[in-house]
Amino acid sequence: MRVSVIGCGHLGIPHAAAMAELGHEVVGVDVDQAKVDRLNAGECPIFEAGLPEMLAQHTKSGRLRFTASIREAADFAELHFIGVGTPIDADGRSYDTAQVFGAVRQLAPHLDRPCTIVGKSTVTVGTTSQVTALVQRLAPAGEKVEVVWNPEFLREGHAVEDTLRPDRLIAGLTTAAAEKAIRAVYAPILDAGVPLFVTDPPTAELAKGAANTFLGLKISYINAVADMCAAAGGDVAQIVDILGIDPRIGSGGMRPGIGYGGGCLPKDVRAFTASARQLGAEQAAALLRAAEVINEGRTDVALGLITRALGDRSLTGARVTVWGAAFKPGTNDVRESPALALAQALQQAGATVTIHDPQAVATAMVRSPEFDYTDDLAASLDGSEVVVLATEWPEYRQADPQSLVNRPSNPLLVDCRTTLDPELWRATGWTVHQLGRPGK
Repeated sequence: MRVSVIGCGHLGIPHAAAMAELGHEVVGVDVDQAKVDRLNAGECPIFEAGLPEMLAQHTKSGRLRFTASIREAADFAELHFIGVGTPIDADGRSYDTAQVFGAVRQLAPHLDRPCTIVGKSTVTVGTTSQVTALVQRLAPAGEKVEVVWNPEFLREGHAVEDTLRPDRLIAGLTTAAAEKAIRAVYAPILDAGVPLFVTDPPTAELAKGAANTFLGLKISYINAVADMCAAAGGDVAQIVDILGIDPRIGSGGMRPGIGYGGGCLPKDVRAFTASARQLGAEQAAALLRAAEVINEGRTDVALGLITRALGDRSLTGARVTVWGAAFKPGTNDVRESPALALAQALQQAGATVTIHDPQAVATAMVRSPEFDYTDDLAASLDGSEVVVLATEWPEYRQADPQSLVNRPSNPLLVDCRTTLDPELWRATGWTVHQLGRPGK
């Protein structure tokens, strides 16, 4: 098929490259001409495993190209994916869908033949029906333009894998023609046995928020348990293992730490909570808000652990190394990063902060230029009084504590992600403290 992908960010770029990998002819659309030029040169502006190679391969072959002209996309494609951003609105609770409707308003007047618009962006319930009405009013093809909502379930750092080999596909639609188009564009994925849930649009719109909010609940729950372990002297890592054995619970996504972040999970939990209130589901809203409150307090919990680990030493004037800037490993995305939030809290408490990250130094420097940065792990420890692990990159888990032990004068490590083997580090002379685990 000939497809377009409108919006080339963390969602659109991997989706465009993956559609080309599936054999489609693809044009990506973005308003940023500099980004378009860079993408056409095969250069990837975001960090995702396998994406640079796939992008370079398909831009070179001609199967994938990028443009700033939405009319060019309208003339070219028979199916249009909408992958623009839906940040949190000024009210701090709901989605700002201005980019979705803006893209549709620009695209629709050029649609003069039957085609399908497929929304990928995360939106408020009712958006599909509003988009349908707008498109059919503005498009010369009128009711021959189908609208489907097909929410993405990408994990940053795994976007290519999750697009090509998802665990499920969801399509909110109202006509047989729309279902036919979805089955055609995803045919290779469906042929591989991936289930397709065909639903009405409201169900599809709610599904994404429900999934991400449940993940947020799970993270907040285990962080609450970690706080109980800290008070009682228990070991939250062992509790995770014990709970994870139960197939009704599972350990996936249940890692104690300093909370969730990124461009999706925080806003999706907020917006889903707001939707619950708007729908009159007050008990649901109260449950969801409780998860938010726990997540919002994780920086203070981590700061308390670091203060206790320092003992008689004060944070004022202390030199602190923070390992991690990205909100999670596998990405250079620092939006709502708990690691940067913790670094800011440490600085406000009087510490001098140096940040190391394997991939996100450049993006973090743009967002938070007030810190010192380095991409050299060993050098990040020079002069440091305490090392704080804030993002669970495998580079930290695989680091050799023996080779690093002599860098700080008194090696003190505070693992705020409960990701390291504490006994391995303690065996080489480090003092290790972890959230929700007994310190030594």
